[in-house]
Amino acid sequence: MKPERHHEAKERVRKLFFSNSKKSLYFNWFLLATNIMAIFLFVLDPLLGNNILFRSLEMAFGVFFLAEYCILLWVSHKRLRFIFDLLSLLDLIVIASLFAPLLLGNFAFLRIIRSLRILRSYSVLKRLKKKSGYFAQHEELITNIVNLGVFIFIMTDIVYVTQVKSNDEISNFIDALYFTLGTLTTTGFGDITLHGSTGKVLAILIMVFGITLFVKLGKSVIRPQKIYYECEHCGLKRHEYDASHCKHCGNIVHIEIEAD
Repeated sequence: MKPERHHEAKERVRKLFFSNSKKSLYFNWFLLATNIMAIFLFVLDPLLGNNILFRSLEMAFGVFFLAEYCILLWVSHKRLRFIFDLLSLLDLIVIASLFAPLLLGNFAFLRIIRSLRILRSYSVLKRLKKKSGYFAQHEELITNIVNLGVFIFIMTDIVYVTQVKSNDEISNFIDALYFTLGTLTTTGFGDITLHGSTGKVLAILIMVFGITLFVKLGKSVIRPQKIYYECEHCGLKRHEYDASHCKHCGNIVHIEIEAD
């Protein structure tokens, strides 16, 4: 391929991921939906993990995520920075964990690593915030919902992996989810308890960090939604959705929001 055509193709692909066009918006919605489907497959893993069709579908998601990673690396202007970005490193770990059962078997620790696939949603949401007016307007609320969801998902999986073989009260993912939500919203109902010191530590972590995230979500629901944009003059970072001037110093703010 000639250098000119190579550059044009690269820019077209880059715009598909990062531009403010409708096509880019819909494409990133598709990527988010793909991540959600992969998470749904993960929840079904304890029931269908030994099914060949299920495992093949999970491998297909692994190939898709690997292709996405390679394309993002290809179009990146700062490849070294992209490679060592935290979300990119997590992507590689998750992708490797999807293929690991082919060589290492389906060990419990691999399931915990594969649960990190939910973190891939952050990179897609980060791009969507720049393209969608709704996402930008409700950034704090959406971020807190995602943070709480990620915490519940990962902690539920850790509870499941560490307790399923030694605790008769937890026999599936739903039991672990029930315990996590009960411990998060109250102090648990007492019908399911975690065994051993590890179980007690997990329960403490769920209560302390989970309640903190829950309170943050409640605050973001109650108070007015604002957009994060740092004023160049005074440094104020939260502004009204339709603000044209900083309410603190009066400086003009250029908040770029794509209309829905």
